[in-house]
Amino acid sequence: MTLALYDTWTRSLRPFHALVPGQVGLYCCGPTVYDHAHLGNLRTFIFEDLLRRVLQANGHTVRHVVNITDVGHLTSDADEGEDKMEKGSRRTGESAWAIAERFTAAFLQDWRRLHLLEPTLWCRATEHIGEQIDFIRTLEAKGFTYRTADGLYFDTARQDHYGHLARLQAEGLRAGARVATGEKRRPTDFALWKFSPPGSTRQMEWDSPWGLGFPGWHIECSAMSAKYLGPWFDIHCGGEDHIGVHHSNEIAQGEACHGTRPANFWLHGHFLTLEHGKMSKSDGDFLRLQSLIDRGVDPLVYRYLCLTTHYRSSLRFSDAALSAAGIALGRLRSAYARWPLGGRVNVQYLERFTAEVNQDLNLPKALAVVWELVKSELPTAERRATLDQMDLVLGLDLAHWQASEQPLPTAITALLAQRQQARRARNWALADQLREQLSDLGWTGQDEGAPL
Repeated sequence: MTLALYDTWTRSLRPFHALVPGQVGLYCCGPTVYDHAHLGNLRTFIFEDLLRRVLQANGHTVRHVVNITDVGHLTSDADEGEDKMEKGSRRTGESAWAIAERFTAAFLQDWRRLHLLEPTLWCRATEHIGEQIDFIRTLEAKGFTYRTADGLYFDTARQDHYGHLARLQAEGLRAGARVATGEKRRPTDFALWKFSPPGSTRQMEWDSPWGLGFPGWHIECSAMSAKYLGPWFDIHCGGEDHIGVHHSNEIAQGEACHGTRPANFWLHGHFLTLEHGKMSKSDGDFLRLQSLIDRGVDPLVYRYLCLTTHYRSSLRFSDAALSAAGIALGRLRSAYARWPLGGRVNVQYLERFTAEVNQDLNLPKALAVVWELVKSELPTAERRATLDQMDLVLGLDLAHWQASEQPLPTAITALLAQRQQARRARNWALADQLREQLSDLGWTGQDEGAPL
């Protein structure tokens, strides 16, 4: 049952062996806190949480580092446009610093609602400006930089294999380029340090050897991952949209500075899609976790939904899919809550579950094993003890579900009241209909000694 993970660098499934036995360094690209995270963003963090849980289930101690981008991420990955934090400030009328604090707090709230394990370390870009400047100094000393009117850039022509992660063909990119590059020598070159525009005052800017300005997006992750995990660590994660630009540029910086790509494995989660395409903030059409909560949906219903599709496959989001996830989680919770404590773990079922999650986090197949267990003829206490071990990976917090003292959402309270009224009126058809609505939303329980 050796753990195998799909490595984007090699485009292959590889057996995972920690660089230091029993100790894993894991770096995950965190949020850019200029707005709320949408459900597509959160799907990536759920996948990374599952990875960490599987690593721990395999006996590893994980040093998990997540960055918070609160400066340097421009509105275009091609180093065009303005800093997203400054743009957010203009949109809301708040300072860029206040926006960073507000949306960081909102993100952390979503993180905890989804029962994601707390990282070993959160690190903010604005708190590591010195480390980023030092990293750029090294790149400059090694001849990998050049200066333009608007900033200091990384010269990708210095690397024969630039863009290998994304299988980029640099010659083809140059020949087919139809974008304005300004003073950039080629489209693939990217900003290390951007100068503050003349005649304007930025809210987030710092002195540097090259002038007043702010760091580029890619340098923050290179500097912080090297500081906290070293120049060569086990796993680097992110969304599939990071492959072509952000992670390719991190690798370029790492190879230029340290002589090696930063991580041994590169893992990428795929998009959450809507009817019209991938979910994105850019068109203003995105769903937040709070949107689901306002509809009476338990956040862990969304977590369960994410378990039903492999992280390297696109997940189509729909009300029907969310409803099915709510029904499944409700049934799983109800079964677990009825089972007594004190049983032994069933080794055969747990080994089958582990074999599936160890095949590149194949949670859909692992869930099939879970449901086989639930429907099995094993003693109920044994089923509960086994499911407890499985939930260390699933992260559905089954053991604390009944103990929760959180107030019911308004929508759930209203449905419960309507159902009680229907039962008093002996309108059993309506009562059953309302029960199904509650189950669809992931809420089950007891009334008058009978199942809800």
